[in-house]
Amino acid sequence: MSIQEENKRIVRAFLETVFNKHKVDEGMNAYVGDTYTQHNPGVADGVEAFRENFKKDFTENPESHFDIKRMFCEGDHVTVHAHWTQNKDDRGSAVMDIFRLENGRIVEHWDVIQPMPEHIAHDNTMF
Repeated sequence: MSIQEENKRIVRAFLETVFNKHKVDEGMNAYVGDTYTQHNPGVADGVEAFRENFKKDFTENPESHFDIKRMFCEGDHVTVHAHWTQNKDDRGSAVMDIFRLENGRIVEHWDVIQPMPEHIAHDNTMF
């Protein structure tokens, strides 16, 4: 398996474990490095801040689901395009996440989150 395929596998496993199974500690322990640089302005920096934020979020949103639509990898950066919903009635958000890996561990994260609109100006989907 190429390093790019391995990096995508790691990110997919992290997202499935943390964001779909809601096993934050398990996902962090298995896939995240000792440091975690966060660029999302709504989540504090670091491994422990991530744990606290998402444990609270999943307690409040037990139906939260992250549907990966596509993934791209260039070297140590993996980009994920996904549909994130909080419950079955939530229209959700289109999300672009970028992860940087070092030695097979996720160490840095950026994202852009766009709420799904009720109406769009064309017949294409967001995905």
